Amino acid sequence: MDTGVRRAAENFAINRAIMESHKQGKTINTLRFLAFPPSALIGFHQDVEQELNLEYIRDNNIDIQRRLSGGGAIYMDELQIGWELYLEKQVFQSADMSAVAQEICDCVAAALNKLGMSARFRPRNDIEVNGRKISGTGGIFDGNTVVYQGTVLVDFDVEKMMRVLRIPAEKINDKSIADARERVITVRELLADKTPSMETIKQAIAEVLAKHFDIQWQVDSEMNTVEKDIYQKSVTQIDSDKWLYQHERPLTDAPLVESMYRSNGGLIKTTLIYDRQKNMIKQLWITGDFFIRPQRLVVDLEAALKNTRLNELEKNVSDFFANYESELLLLEQGDFVQAIKQAVDSLQE
Repeated sequence: MDTGVRRAAENFAINRAIMESHKQGKTINTLRFLAFPPSALIGFHQDVEQELNLEYIRDNNIDIQRRLSGGGAIYMDELQIGWELYLEKQVFQSADMSAVAQEICDCVAAALNKLGMSARFRPRNDIEVNGRKISGTGGIFDGNTVVYQGTVLVDFDVEKMMRVLRIPAEKINDKSIADARERVITVRELLADKTPSMETIKQAIAEVLAKHFDIQWQVDSEMNTVEKDIYQKSVTQIDSDKWLYQHERPLTDAPLVESMYRSNGGLIKTTLIYDRQKNMIKQLWITGDFFIRPQRLVVDLEAALKNTRLNELEKNVSDFFANYESELLLLEQGDFVQAIKQAVDSLQE
């Protein structure tokens, strides 16, 4: 199925319809391609005001919606291809989701490679080219059904993505945008004027998946009767403020705080959004006057510590540096821990 560009509420209602119908045995194994207009999508368990920059979103006519699945807030638009697989468990050799993820991601990577890219699976669930993410994926088991979803970044507006999220305005500068761009890569950046059409990319993915799973696709973008019935009920529920704002908590539950920490290696400035209820560091930004190698270490550390519970902070920092080749010069790993804890402690003052 290729359902084209649809509002987020409609896309998620179709997702639920196919999934539920497949579980009932009323839908055959299905590959669906989809796309969104400019949309800010939060995870099922997240809060709109705590995750998104609502002023920017409203000024730029960006849709907001809550996903059916967990995870973090993301930005989607027509420049990205969305894909979804609905398959019976029996087609996989393992019931372990990490093995399922690798099997499917290897297929999508192979499809991109047919078009001139050097893509490969990166655990847990990304596809990368030269260490930069070109596709994020995720999946669930639901009864006898495996639902696996992903994207392909054909092109991507990194600055818009950052402005959609609840990031302090002063943190969105040329350097932070450049750092964010270094973490992802697009088909257009790789292939320039040789960038294939969206249809060509979709066809390559469909062909590799068909061969791997020994499936002959039947092209049909119309939902069946069971799917249509589930869709109508679901879209009414999802396309509502009751659905969108069902988990809302005040911003005071997740305040933004800053702290300056002086170490032997220099000054570390920490800005973070802290969820009081969950004792969790939701987002983190580190700047300051210190020397480290490589320069992108701080950006990678920030990403690794996103959604870290305070009692797991020291372990997560230790795990990060255990697998990261770095030179801290006069800094120590513990300096980052102390700088972050100092920021959290300031909430009690």
